[in-house]
Amino acid sequence: MHITDVITAPWAILPEKLLEIQAVYTAHVRCEKIDIAAIEARLGRPLVNDQQGYQNVGGVAVIPVSGVIGKKMNMMTQISGGASTQLIERDIKAALSDSEVNSILLHIDSPGGTVDGTQNLSDVIKAAGEIKPVVSFADGTMASAAYWIGSAADAIVSSSDTTQIGSIGVVATHTDVSKAQEQEGVKTTEISAGKYKRISSQFAPLTKEGKAYMQEQVDQLYTIFVDAVAANRGVDPETVLEDMADGRVFLSKDAMQRGMIDHIATLETTISNMQKGVWPMSKPDPKAAEPVATQPVAEALTLEAAKERFPEICAALKAEGAKAERDRIASCEESSLPGFEAIVSAMKHDGKSTGADVAVAIIAEQKKQQASHLDAFVANAPKPVPHAAVDPVAQESSQEDTSLPIEERAKAKWDSDAKLRSEFTSFEGFLGVYKAENSGKLKISAMH
Repeated sequence: MHITDVITAPWAILPEKLLEIQAVYTAHVRCEKIDIAAIEARLGRPLVNDQQGYQNVGGVAVIPVSGVIGKKMNMMTQISGGASTQLIERDIKAALSDSEVNSILLHIDSPGGTVDGTQNLSDVIKAAGEIKPVVSFADGTMASAAYWIGSAADAIVSSSDTTQIGSIGVVATHTDVSKAQEQEGVKTTEISAGKYKRISSQFAPLTKEGKAYMQEQVDQLYTIFVDAVAANRGVDPETVLEDMADGRVFLSKDAMQRGMIDHIATLETTISNMQKGVWPMSKPDPKAAEPVATQPVAEALTLEAAKERFPEICAALKAEGAKAERDRIASCEESSLPGFEAIVSAMKHDGKSTGADVAVAIIAEQKKQQASHLDAFVANAPKPVPHAAVDPVAQESSQEDTSLPIEERAKAKWDSDAKLRSEFTSFEGFLGVYKAENSGKLKISAMH
């Protein structure tokens, strides 16, 4: 990948990821060299992120597509990882030639990458699917250029509900470095031939004509992108434009509703299903297309023809059916209870109910009747008679301590009840009556 590709070329990638990449390469342009040795020393290990080919997992060739996608990647692959379309194509062709490989899985976790090289890889994947089944597995992110190549597989599986799918679109940027050069005392003069040769030069502000030229290129690439997705997913371009290609990123369930993916499953489940030929369906064996001898279609056997050709079998079946029906009716009658004869009669003649069905129906009717009787009982019950509230203070004061001598109890009552004192001329007269009352001979309440 050349430095000018990063700064000016169209990308099919998440915009925020492109900004990060351009920031790294802009620093590189300013001669802020990346010290590979220092990075390795800080990590305590060498930077080895080269694509290592595919892994054969029980007949499934798992090919990683991780990081930013480009033709070669070079330094970017070494520092942060990346996917070279040329190396992915190499691995696909190797897997197709491997007799121990039955299907291919593209294990994708990528924000996208350069447009250059993407369409060619998409075509390679589409052609590979005609030879061996190919599945794209989105594990984290499958956006933009990654979705472009992933959509070319026979099926797309997402690892979870949170996987990000989509970002179908193209972006190009223009960076004007003329002010920065001016501050550094540098001025670059370009000598070119051809009207559009340097119409969007980075050494001058972008002109209206330059912007229109760049927009035209982006629009054309976007159309190619949309048409490729439509062909890969088996829909028309209008459907892609309406449901998929507005530049947004969708989570898995939304992406599935939009027709962008086919399944949501773990990597283990996906590989297992591919080994079994579930996702996608195994490619047809060319030998199966050869014509084979077929048996003549048997003539439909009618009931009348069966009675005529197989009278003994028909008679046996009739007798068996009659016995089964008698047994069914008998079981219905055995489940009967007094008062529920109508239910039993209806069910034993319906040709399908059993004794157990009758019992359930009777229990349900019993519950219904009990509920009706309870409602009627409550409705006919006498209304409660209101009663006077009891004064807890008076009730408490009326209670006497029977453990005291009767004279002391009488004296306490005399002292606390003014009404008694108004009705008796003396305490001695009240005491006589009180003793008589406590002996059961006289009720003092009669005198009140």
